[in-house]
Amino acid sequence: MLTEDLSNLLAIKIFNYILQGRVKIFISAVSYNNIDYIQRQSLTNIETIRLLDGLSEMTEITDVSKAIIKRALKKEFKDVEDAIQFNCALTINKVDFIVTRDTKDFKKSILPVMTPEEAISFLESSITG
Repeated sequence: MLTEDLSNLLAIKIFNYILQGRVKIFISAVSYNNIDYIQRQSLTNIETIRLLDGLSEMTEITDVSKAIIKRALKKEFKDVEDAIQFNCALTINKVDFIVTRDTKDFKKSILPVMTPEEAISFLESSITG
C-alpha cells in the first residue's frame, strides 16, 4: 500500500507540472489499453473512461504504426511492449527521457531512462535552477 501511495503522489506531482505548463508528456496509444486494464480492477467502467479522457486532454498521444511494431520486433528488448514504447518515443523530436518504474527493461535505450522519482528530481532542479 505504501508503494502505491508513493506512486500516486509522484503521478500527482508530474500531472501538476503538466497543468502548470512546465512539462509536456507523451504517451503511446498502447498505454491506454494497459491503463484501462489496470484501472478496471478498482474503478467502474465510467470512472475508467473519465480517467482516460482526462489523461488524453493533458497529454500528447503517440501513434503506434506498423513501422513502429516492425522496429520493436527487431529491437533487443526483453518485452515487446517496452520496445513499442521505446520506438514511439524515438518518433518524437522533443522527448528528453523515458519515465518508467521498470528501468531495467530499457537497458538498450539510446534515450535517457528515469524512474518517476528521478524524473521529478530532474524536473524540480530544472524548474528551480
